[in-house]
This record gives sequence, structure tokens and C-alpha cells, in this order.
Amino acid sequence: MIGNKPGPAKGDPRMVEAGRKGGETVKEERGEAFFQEIGQKSGQATKAKYGPEFFSAIGRKGGSSTRQGRKKAPPKC
Repeated sequence: MIGNKPGPAKGDPRMVEAGRKGGETVKEERGEAFFQEIGQKSGQATKAKYGPEFFSAIGRKGGSSTRQGRKKAPPKC
């Protein structure tokens, strides 16, 4: 049966390398502006779906996580 054979695991170095090469190829063909444009479209779609409060919430979570990480990290000498 087709489709029952498992593929490479997520994080498999072969898949990571394939994704990196694919991204480089698209960047060469379409330029960096392409990635900026699709990122903006994605952000606008997320805002339309979840509202601006969603971005505030994930910003707070990210800031909290960063703050906690800095508290736990040993001091740099």
C-alpha cells in the first residue's frame, strides 16, 4: 500500500539539509522580499483569525520565558 511507509523523522539531518537547500533556492529565484511578503500575509491572516490580543499574549509569553531563562542562567564571567 502506498502511504503506509513512514518517512524520515522530524529533525532528520537529511530533511533539515533538504529544507535548507530548498529555502536557498527559493531565495535565489524570488529574493528576500518574497519571504517578507509571505511573512506579512501570514501575520495578517493570524491577526484576522485570532485578533491583535493574540500577538500581545504570545509576546508576553516569550518575554516571560526569556526573563525566566535569564534568571536561571549562571552569571557570565
